[in-house]
Parts: sequence; structure tokens; C-alpha cells
Amino acid sequence: MTRKLVHTTRMPIRWGDMDAMGHVNNTVYFRYIEQARIAWLESISSAPNPEGEGPVIVNAHCSFLKQLKYPGEIEVATLVGPAGRSSFEMYHEIRLVGADGVAGALHADGGAKVVWVNFPAEKSAPLPDALRQLLPEPE
Repeated sequence: MTRKLVHTTRMPIRWGDMDAMGHVNNTVYFRYIEQARIAWLESISSAPNPEGEGPVIVNAHCSFLKQLKYPGEIEVATLVGPAGRSSFEMYHEIRLVGADGVAGALHADGGAKVVWVNFPAEKSAPLPDALRQLLPEPE
């Protein structure tokens, strides 16, 4: 499957991200992924516009490979797959940043199917050409 790296973002692990078990709660990984997704969409001027068009998530998944704990910093790599008419797949890799400032081992990976929607009409819409051009060609 073709995937193209389009963005990386770093964010701190916050004290409140942990649960009673002393590690980052599984629901928080989805917040990390959401923040990375929105950061990329904003960077390409494609953030959701409730009065017009924008992306919505129709499904999401995450595999938890290693625990994350406070304190720390993570790097979330955002990758995208080929375009459909109105949708594309996004993928995310979450890595812990080491003391040397380098992102290390994979701690979680996940993704979501993104559908472009005309919000007032409540219907899917073709992906904008500017966004489509950023996505990899189908195999």
C-alpha cells in the first residue's frame, strides 16, 4: 500500500494524559492523532469549515505497542494514502523522543479514513484539487 509522509509534529506528554495504571490512557492516543491530523490540515489550509467543506473521520483505529509515560515528548508522523473521489486514508506513527532529541521506537500506530464533506448539504464532496495533488498516486 502506498503511503506518503506529509507532516510530523511533536507534543509533550502531559501529566493528565496518564491514567490510574501510571501510563498514557489509550483514549489519549486518539487525541494525539487528532492533533497531528489537524496540524497537517491547517498547514495546507484545509481545516474544517462548518459553513463550507472539510474533512470528517468515518472510522479510526490505533494499535498500542509500547506504553508512554509522563514526562516525555512524542513525535507523530502523518502519512497519507491515495485519493478516492471524496476520501483518503491517513496513517500515524507515534514515537517517543529520546533525550538526544531523536524520535525512537514506535509506540503506537493508527489511522483514519477521511471523507471530504459539504457540511451545509450533509453530503460527501469531491476532494479539492489542491489536496488531491498532495496525495500519492494509486499503485
